[in-house]
Amino acid sequence: MEFTIQGGNLPVLLCTLNQGESVFTQRGGMGWMTGNINMQTNMQGGLLGGIKRKLAGDSVFMNFYSCTQGVGTAAFPSIFPGSILAFELSPDQSLICEKKTFLCAEANVQLGIFYRANIGAGLFSGEGFIMQKVTGPGRVFLELPGHGVHHVLQPGEVLKADTGHVAAMTPTVQMNVTMVKGFSNLFFGGEGVFLTQLTGPGEVWLQSITMKGIAHSLIPYLPFRKEG
Repeated sequence: MEFTIQGGNLPVLLCTLNQGESVFTQRGGMGWMTGNINMQTNMQGGLLGGIKRKLAGDSVFMNFYSCTQGVGTAAFPSIFPGSILAFELSPDQSLICEKKTFLCAEANVQLGIFYRANIGAGLFSGEGFIMQKVTGPGRVFLELPGHGVHHVLQPGEVLKADTGHVAAMTPTVQMNVTMVKGFSNLFFGGEGVFLTQLTGPGEVWLQSITMKGIAHSLIPYLPFRKEG
């Protein structure tokens, strides 16, 4: 399979499939496809797999797109302005992702869930107790609001992020929660009470904006109809 990502900050993933090759996405993720691409909907991983995906914020059923002959194209546009990141996962290699970041993957990739054992991280990190887990082998594509920034953390190195800006990380990264210190920082800093603390070794991908932040900024401009 070959692919291109076009569209700048309004991105679309174009997958070029040879005969017999397949990719899958959650329901409603496909934008357009050529006539030699066949779609089949199934519950990848059975009922248990569907329940796990639902808990992680994805669809119970997944749509598989296969090329029946020759060379075909299937397009998967991002649902919001931002970035599409491509990953090549080796066998048993995994990524831990924020809910709703999964866009598309090759058929061999497995989707699962990652339980956060740390209570504080689950309650206050903005990510919840359950995150997505994608495992290779195969290519995986994630969609992020805004620009994606990649950090490589050395053993013991710490990165602190405002809640919701952590898009993905390797399983070796430890995620905890730290409280903002200082009275004036806490009440007047505008960053909230808690920050997500990431400790290496491992890799982290951050998103420059959050869907929660976008929604909050639009509230003053939304018309509200008062009931008489």
